Amino acid sequence: MPKFAAAARSALADTGQRRSLRVAVAAAREREAAAAAELSDWDELRETGRAVGDATLLDLDAHLETLERAVTEAGGTVHWAADADEARAIVTGLVRAAGADEVVKASSATLREIGLTDALADAGVTVHETALADLVVRLGDDEPSHLLSPALHRDRAEIRELFLRNMIMSAPPADADSGSEAGDGTASDDPAALAAAARAHLRERFLRARVGVTGANFLVAETGTLVVLESEGNARMCATLPDTLITVAGIDKVVPTWADMEVFLQLLPRSSSGDRMTPYVASWSGVTPGDGPRAFHLVLLDNGRTRALADEVGRAALRCVRCSACMNVCPVYERTGGRAYGPVHPGPIGAILTPQLRGVDGAAEASLPYASTLCGACADVCPVKIDIPEVLVHLRGLVVESRRRRPVPTPELALMRGLAWTMADPRRHETALRRGTRWARLLSRGGRIRRLPGLLGKWTEARDLPAPPAESFRAWWTRSRT
Repeated sequence: MPKFAAAARSALADTGQRRSLRVAVAAAREREAAAAAELSDWDELRETGRAVGDATLLDLDAHLETLERAVTEAGGTVHWAADADEARAIVTGLVRAAGADEVVKASSATLREIGLTDALADAGVTVHETALADLVVRLGDDEPSHLLSPALHRDRAEIRELFLRNMIMSAPPADADSGSEAGDGTASDDPAALAAAARAHLRERFLRARVGVTGANFLVAETGTLVVLESEGNARMCATLPDTLITVAGIDKVVPTWADMEVFLQLLPRSSSGDRMTPYVASWSGVTPGDGPRAFHLVLLDNGRTRALADEVGRAALRCVRCSACMNVCPVYERTGGRAYGPVHPGPIGAILTPQLRGVDGAAEASLPYASTLCGACADVCPVKIDIPEVLVHLRGLVVESRRRRPVPTPELALMRGLAWTMADPRRHETALRRGTRWARLLSRGGRIRRLPGLLGKWTEARDLPAPPAESFRAWWTRSRT
């Protein structure tokens, strides 16, 4: 995973993608704002969501025990995974135990987080993506760019080409009228036609699959019920048709009671898609003889969440309900898309969640807290009132502290230490100021410095500097006062 700035360069140069993103997020912003405006108590509802989230996290261990007990009593089996490796091993073992060589998979950021698709492929198991956007991402050998719409960076013409290339749909003969605009043998890129092709492609796979794998939006502790909100119905198919159902969910998805769920069922649809209610709300508890899966397994994933929970400022990120509202208002995301943030959590929430789950020692993770202008638009729309700018500034401090512990300082840290030493003594400061001004004026053209030498050139890659005046303020003050 490269640093954010390096990963964003290709997206910034892709004018077609930037145009698609700009149109899509603008439309999403309008829908979400209109949906929120319908409720006179929207801000009070957000405050309730924040309070429920904080209270749940502070008593998370007790709620997890309640959840495990309820799932077990309902006939399910609970597995605990400390990290992604353990989660992959558990799921792979369960698929093998079921004697399956293929699985149907619903869309889930948690499943992407643990890299399940590649792990199952390495074990000889074919994974069928059942969400249309995930199918498009997989066919394009791509990375998701949005939490709600992973293929947001693709337009429908590109999706048609992917479907044709991968035999999801076929072009009609040149003299056919249906499915083409002029009987020219070109398959239609009409959304209804693309959806119909995907349904036809997936129907047989749904019916023959012996194992389904899903994530979960919420885990209701009091009844051991898993809840998934979706717009296509594919997750419900994954949860009901196969003989074995495996759900992988982060421990932060726990909600204590159904009364608490009432709050989130109002917040999430309006903040994610601008709907009053999600088209499909699927919930299941354990197993029921003669109806649905005969075996149900819940894998509860930590993978850095307890470390984030220990951080009094950073733990706010665990309140996230994965609505994507922060992405739709973020000026950085609108220009770079989601892939620059990494393969799992794009946008502002990814900039605070990924460094906490993975740590800030890696160069890529350390770059994410700086992928923001700190404008605060994300905090204004978050349905559970996560103050993302506050967490970003906090994480920047952790990045600086981690760099100070290195035996060899980074160039930036060495420069800052040199500046601190220089400015700590008036004589050193005056000498450096005189010499620096002389060199800076030599580098300037037309009153601007357009390129600095060496590592300082990173600053002038995106901006110019004004040339310093011939006389410093201190020199002017001394001369004018004498």
